[in-house]
Amino acid sequence: MALRVGAVVFIAVGLVGTIVKFIGGEGPSLEAWRDLIVGGLAQGAAYGLIALGYSMVYGVLGFINFAHGEVFMSGAMTSFFMSSYFFETGLWINNFVVALILVILSATLTATVVAVLVEKIAYRPLRNAPRLIPLITSIGVSFFLQYSAAFLFGVSNKSVPQPPAWLLAKVDLFGLGWLRLEATKLLVIGIAVVSMLALYAFVEKTRTGRSMRAVAEDKEIAALMGINVDRTIVATFAVGGAMAGVAGSLWALLFRGVSFDTGFLPGIKAFTAAVLGGIGNLVGAMLGGVLLGLFEGVGPLLILDGWGIPGVSQLKDVVAFFALVLVLVFRPTGLLGERLSEDERA
Repeated sequence: MALRVGAVVFIAVGLVGTIVKFIGGEGPSLEAWRDLIVGGLAQGAAYGLIALGYSMVYGVLGFINFAHGEVFMSGAMTSFFMSSYFFETGLWINNFVVALILVILSATLTATVVAVLVEKIAYRPLRNAPRLIPLITSIGVSFFLQYSAAFLFGVSNKSVPQPPAWLLAKVDLFGLGWLRLEATKLLVIGIAVVSMLALYAFVEKTRTGRSMRAVAEDKEIAALMGINVDRTIVATFAVGGAMAGVAGSLWALLFRGVSFDTGFLPGIKAFTAAVLGGIGNLVGAMLGGVLLGLFEGVGPLLILDGWGIPGVSQLKDVVAFFALVLVLVFRPTGLLGERLSEDERA
């Protein structure tokens, strides 16, 4: 109870301090807040796509695949190589839309293959092992993939080619004048939304999607109904990997930098987003990702700046994980999660 009261007081005082500063003309301008919100939404959309993989695997197998961040990294790394190739050939500038589609498809294919190989080689032999065993294995796989990438591609940061000038310009939405947003971020948000809707339709409307939901509900009964459980699990990893691949290509486009450890911190944050929304819930993963991105974007200025804390822009990671702590304190199952029975906890 004391922790809850303390958290509420901390946030309230920070908000009041920020409002007082804004009224006094000391805080950021409305344009700055607008850019922070849009940037947070774009980054949160990427978190949401990665978080879908965590939630899908947890829903079907009941464990957290901590190697999923490196699946995302494989997609981002593929995006770097493909975009660099298209930049050298001129396609990246002369026909950016075609180049971007090819980059996203390549990243999606690579991440899907990596995810399926991880399932077949690392997790399938541990299918009947206690939950702790595949969890520990996933951490080992994460480091293996991370340092394999360092060995193959080097440890230096790789710069993704800059997109055409028209994509870096600001777009005046609805002709309002004050709603001028960077086209790159709008494109990232748009692609992420389309991908999320496509995944939701796939899970809800297709036979494979229904099989995934059945296996997540009860593997034994699903097998008795004629569902191939192994194939469904592979499909789950493949779809989760595909979403991570899309996220990797969007991340490379948004931040224009990739390295062997690109998947580590975004992967942890995406896991945070999945827990925030309710682990195992696809809509919750999407919602959690968007909210986490917003917390990172505006949280430092909205709360910490009101306390007069210096260098708040460097504390966005602290704010992101503080948001997770708050959710776990006030709603341990996440925003859309369901309370587990005693049998499900075992």
